[in-house]
Amino acid sequence: MERTIRPIALNRKNALFAGHDTGAENWAVIASLIETCKLNAVEPHAWLTKTLTAIANGHKQAQIEQLLPWNYKADV
Repeated sequence: MERTIRPIALNRKNALFAGHDTGAENWAVIASLIETCKLNAVEPHAWLTKTLTAIANGHKQAQIEQLLPWNYKADV
């Protein structure tokens, strides 16, 4: 169990050196999303690329749950 949460704890510790409170908060959000991808067997870079592209192309905010890592479908 400890090995599972170790990367999350390291990211949280690294956020202390983000230089600003807002930077640390943003770092924590991104780190949480990346770790959520890993826990859901989703490749983080592919998910982030597809998600940011969808948002840039006008994905509706009311349907944001479709973009969460556990709803991600890789293009095969």
